[in-house]
Amino acid sequence: MISLARFVRRIAAVPMALAIAIAGSAFAQGYPNHPIRIVVAYPPGQSTDIATRYFASKLSAALNEGVVVENRPGAFGNMGTAYAARATPDGYTLIMGASGTHALNPALYDNTGFDAEKDFEPIIATAFIPMVISVNPSLNIKSLPELIQLARSRPDKIDVALPSVTAQLVLEMIKRQNVPLFAIKYKGSGEAMTALLGNQVPVLIDTVAASQSQFGKIKPLAVTSAKPMTALPEIKSVAEQGLDGFNVVAWNALMAPRGTPVEIRDRLAAEMRKILALPETTKALHDLGFEPAPAMDHEQLVAWLRSERRTDADIIRSAHMKAD
Repeated sequence: MISLARFVRRIAAVPMALAIAIAGSAFAQGYPNHPIRIVVAYPPGQSTDIATRYFASKLSAALNEGVVVENRPGAFGNMGTAYAARATPDGYTLIMGASGTHALNPALYDNTGFDAEKDFEPIIATAFIPMVISVNPSLNIKSLPELIQLARSRPDKIDVALPSVTAQLVLEMIKRQNVPLFAIKYKGSGEAMTALLGNQVPVLIDTVAASQSQFGKIKPLAVTSAKPMTALPEIKSVAEQGLDGFNVVAWNALMAPRGTPVEIRDRLAAEMRKILALPETTKALHDLGFEPAPAMDHEQLVAWLRSERRTDADIIRSAHMKAD
C-alpha cells in the first residue's frame, strides 16, 4: 500500500483541501488492515460494555478484521472519553459514546478533558436505554398517577433512590409537574436496589437493564421512553400516564475522533446498520433492557445529539444539579 507521504507528494499540485480528501479516500480503500479498538469509558460487565462486545464481535465478522473492546473507566467516563478524543483519527480507535459522557458530563463538569461535539464525529446510534420508575410493593400502588397523588398528599414523605445522573434527570423532570419527591443518591444500582428491596426507600428510578431482574419483587410503574418497550409492553410509559411528551432515555452511539475520513465512517455506519437490522441483535438488546436506536442519517444523528446535549444541560442548570 502506498505511504501517505508519497501519495501526498504525487498530488502536491492539487489544492490542499482536495489533496486531503483524496488521501483520506486512499486510506479508506484499504480499511481496515489491522485490528480496530472500541473504547468503553466504563468498567467491564456493565450493560454498555456487554452491548459493545456484542457489536465488536459482529463488526469483526463483517469487516474480516479483529475488533476489540478496550475498557478505560475513570472520572465518571471522562477519562476514557478524553483518551479517545486524542486518538489518531484513522478509524482504528472508536468509542462507544454514551449519554453520560457526551450529554450529561459536559454540563456537570467545568473541564471534562474533551469537547463532546467538537472532538467527535458520530457514526451511528446503537441503543436507547430507558429508565423505569419502580416502587416497593408495600407502598400498595400500581400506577404512576397513584404515586403522584400519594406524593402530593404527603408532600414531605416520599424519597426516591437515585443511582445515576440520568435517574436524577428523570426525577427533576417529574418534579417540574408539581410532584414533591425527594432524592436519595446512591453510588450505584446495587446499593439503590438493596435500599428499595429493604424498604429503606419506597421508590427507585434506574435503568430497565439494572432493574428487570427484580421485577418479581418490586413493582415497575412506568418506563421513561416515549412509548412502552417492545420487550415489556405491559409497563406503560410516563407519557401515557399523564405527563405528555415525557421522554428521557440514556443512549449509546458509536463515534470516532474528529477528522476520521468520511469514507471510513460511512463504511462503519453501513455495516452497523446491517448488524442492527438482525433479529438476533434486537433480542440481544432487549435481553439487556435496551431498545435498538431508530435509524438516522448522519445529519439527523448530529442534530439529535446536539438536541440531547442542549436539553440535558437546560435541566441540569435549572435544577442546579452538581457533579458528585
